[in-house]
Amino acid sequence: MGEILKGKNILIMGVRNKWSIAWGIAQAAEAQGANLIFTYLGDREKESLLKLTAGMGEITAYPCDVSKDEDLDVLFSNIKNQYGILHGLVHAIAYAKSEDLKDTFVNTSRDGFLLAMNISAYSLVAAAKRAQELMTEGGSIVTMTYDGSNRVSPGYNVMGVAKAALEASVRYTAYELGSKNIRVNAISSGPIKTMSARGVSNFSDILNIVEQKAPLKRNVTLEDLGGTAAFLLSDLSSGITSEIIYVDAGYHNMGA
Repeated sequence: MGEILKGKNILIMGVRNKWSIAWGIAQAAEAQGANLIFTYLGDREKESLLKLTAGMGEITAYPCDVSKDEDLDVLFSNIKNQYGILHGLVHAIAYAKSEDLKDTFVNTSRDGFLLAMNISAYSLVAAAKRAQELMTEGGSIVTMTYDGSNRVSPGYNVMGVAKAALEASVRYTAYELGSKNIRVNAISSGPIKTMSARGVSNFSDILNIVEQKAPLKRNVTLEDLGGTAAFLLSDLSSGITSEIIYVDAGYHNMGA
């Protein structure tokens, strides 16, 4: 066990199962000594979370639907009452309707567009607004994005637009919270086998292309992403904010 996060209270939002990027980050943060706080959505996610964390001893987990302001208010009130202070927030939450990923982008429904923006982008702003009040010693906020925000990734559709909004939100939030010594960054992950990725058409082809063309000649792992997030949550990254950190085996720098 390392100690770069020793004594730090870290909120992890977005663990759904053992394939979740948020779970990879949670494992890395725990290995570096963090005190972990989790959120879950519904009984199924709670059951999955409790199974995953069984080896971590007693954990703290709160229900939270990020589309509801009242849920976010209760979440951060509970954290304040139990911990008093928050040092880090991991926002690994995104959602789009499956039909809006399977159809063409121009056929995205109005409801689907707004839902994807609400859950995938605005929820970071809403969480940061509340987290800043508990980050009285400064802090670090980390979210997850993908290069489909900058380049067309067929099948990523409305999620690419939502991730572009998320990245812009990172920059504006980092600017406004910087005076409080709160840093805000995003990790742009290479394609990785999560439950959400299964909704993207031709995802297996994307994995194969990255493995062939990336400088490291492989796809990234949860361990790769977890290690980067632990660094960004720690004081070792004290001078880094408003950045999109690519963890994609170098693929984003390659030509077509």
